[in-house]
Amino acid sequence: MKNEHTFVDLFCGAGGMSLGFQNAGFENIFSIDYEKPYCETYRYNFPNHKVLEKDIVTLSEQEIQDLVGEQQVTVVVGGPPCQGFSMAGKIGRRFLDDERNHLFKEFARVINIIKPLFFVMENVARVYTHNQGKTKQEMLDTFLRMGYHVKCAVLNTKDYDVPQSRSRIIFIGSLLPIDITFPPRSLQKSKSVSQAIGHLPKLVSGQTSNVPNHSAMHHGSEMLEKMQYVKDGGNREDIPLALRPTSGDVRKYIRYKSDDVSVCITGDMRKVFHYDQNRALTVRELAAIQTFPDDFVFCGKSIAQQQQVGNSVPPIFAEKIAKHIKKIIDSY
Repeated sequence: MKNEHTFVDLFCGAGGMSLGFQNAGFENIFSIDYEKPYCETYRYNFPNHKVLEKDIVTLSEQEIQDLVGEQQVTVVVGGPPCQGFSMAGKIGRRFLDDERNHLFKEFARVINIIKPLFFVMENVARVYTHNQGKTKQEMLDTFLRMGYHVKCAVLNTKDYDVPQSRSRIIFIGSLLPIDITFPPRSLQKSKSVSQAIGHLPKLVSGQTSNVPNHSAMHHGSEMLEKMQYVKDGGNREDIPLALRPTSGDVRKYIRYKSDDVSVCITGDMRKVFHYDQNRALTVRELAAIQTFPDDFVFCGKSIAQQQQVGNSVPPIFAEKIAKHIKKIIDSY
């Protein structure tokens, strides 16, 4: 029997959004991503989903219609990469005029073809205020012209049972004539970093383990010397002046605070150190902070695995959004 709630995942990556929607009871129609390692990971973990490894630009209207068939798509989800923030706003230039933002237009194009009951679009929080709010309004207007009721809000995943402070703009649109709302914040405090990853085997620099994706990167002696000075929750200020890096990102050479949520996980966390072990976190630990289960396996080279984790929507966060959409439909 077919599930009454279905979804399509555009720019699916490793599958954080897909996992959340699947866990909320939605059935996948198809997913698409351009990056080979991401698709490899997706296929491994979602053997029953249809994933297309191709550029969304080459996905024709006929292909989309063939994939969807007669099914009513409940929701289309995705986080189109937007690169052209620096150009928009200069000399009256609009966000949509920048060719580097063609992937947002592709997301909108597919929405217009499928006409799902809902869509969910995730992006960096910066979209909300960029170019005095004009960029956000351009996006909203694009969907309004397509007949969608749409709202956006900046949500922090730490308010939704994710052990990480990660602010993202979420757009929710619907063809139903309703007032769009967002999932309510969780009443409980999110787990701390130590609660999220403390169950995993201890490792030293360069050590491997039998747990999938739980292998420590090899740190050079200079890096190991620097990190030994950084205390739980500390930063480069803990490192003696003679050794302390004088330039670079202030988000580097810090140590996770064991009793608090994590800093935002990105594609490169090599200079953010375990709260009580002298090494960077493993892919498995980063994935646990992103709320992937321990049996979710990331494929490809180590750096590709880190990027997959860092670019993912935390599955528990996605599940909260999915369940909220279900609730809206059921109460309509």
